[in-house]
Parts: sequence; structure tokens; C-alpha cells
Amino acid sequence: MKYRLIVFDWDGTIIDSASTIAACMQDAARDLGVAVPPLERARHVIGLGLHDAMRIAVPEVPAQRYPEFVASYRRHFLARKDAMQLFDGMRGLLEELSGRHLLAVATGKSRAGLDRDLDFHQLKPLFASSRCADETNPKPHPEPVETAVRLLGAEPEMTVYVGDSIHDMLSGRAAGVRTAAALWGPFGRSHLEGASPDYWLDTPEDLIRLVVTRPGSPAPDASAAPR
Repeated sequence: MKYRLIVFDWDGTIIDSASTIAACMQDAARDLGVAVPPLERARHVIGLGLHDAMRIAVPEVPAQRYPEFVASYRRHFLARKDAMQLFDGMRGLLEELSGRHLLAVATGKSRAGLDRDLDFHQLKPLFASSRCADETNPKPHPEPVETAVRLLGAEPEMTVYVGDSIHDMLSGRAAGVRTAAALWGPFGRSHLEGASPDYWLDTPEDLIRLVVTRPGSPAPDASAAPR
């Protein structure tokens, strides 16, 4: 066993929700009558807490209208929630890993949103811990990942954080754990290179080869500089 604790981002890593999140950001901007963010900007903020995401994606929205924007965003998001599914192979991957590793979630979602998803997809028993943006400093702050390590009694050197965004990679690196970039999410390698992930995962199955040493099984691409 190379890693005892595996911490996952949620949106864009476990659940295929990136396009829905971006569309809901755009719809909420239309509802408020402010400039609609281009798709690239709306996708870039995925992984951040909602207020941090708003400051970047829709800077025209004044702070006093944040509650109005959040209410609109959540209304659009809930209307689409049943269309968002786990990435192919993700359920089997999590079930296999949970038998011999500690699993946790560190996400930019709210606690209510994550609990709703965990219940809907019947995944709650697989995770030993979870931290959301309304419970800690949101990513890219290291606190969500640090909290998982501390609560589960793990060591940073025996922990890997799996995420799809720059914010995930920066959060994991700041927490002193290894980082693995999930390339099945919305962002490609060129977008994530600046965050220097320790590992590149082309498919969810690559995570098995990363965390478990098996004879004759090559490790995933570890082209980032060692630290």
C-alpha cells in the first residue's frame, strides 16, 4: 500500500457535473440581468466555494446581491440534479478502494449539496470523512484536505488528493500531500500543468495502479517533479 488515505474532490472528479455547474452560473447571471460569464470562465471556478466562484465568474454582481444570485443558482442546479451521474467506473472504483483504504471528500460544495448527492448515489457508507466549503476555508486553502488528514489520523506522506481542477491541486500541495490530476474531468493536461500535480490519471482505473503496488502493473504517469 503506497497511500493509506485517498481524499477526493467531488464535482468533476466523482460526479460528472461540470457542465451543469457552468450552465447554472450562466443562468443565474441572466436572472439577475448581469453579464453572462463565458463558458471557460464559468468552468474555471469549479472547485471553489460558491462566493469565491462568484467573485471570479460574475464580478459585476455586488456583494449585497450575493444571496439573490445563490438562490437563483441553486434553483437551476436542483432542477438539473437528477441528470448528473457518476463518471463511468467510479462506483466500482470507490467500492474496491474502500475495502482497504480510508476515503474522504474535500469539496467546494455546501454540506447540504454533498449530503444530497451522497444519499442519492448511495455512497455515504464508503467515505470516512467529508469537508465542504461552508465548514472550512474553501479551496485552494489547504484546510479541507488538512482536516481530513487530521480527523482520520493519517500522515500527509501517506495521503493523496484526487481532483480535476487547479484549485484542487493547489489545496493538496499546500496541505503537504501528493496530488493526482483526474483527466476524465472537465480540464485537460495543458490547463493543469501550472499546478504541478504529482500524478496524471487518464482514467479512474489509473488510481488503482497508483495506490496499490501490484506486480507487473506500471505506475501512472508521474512526470511532475518529485518533492
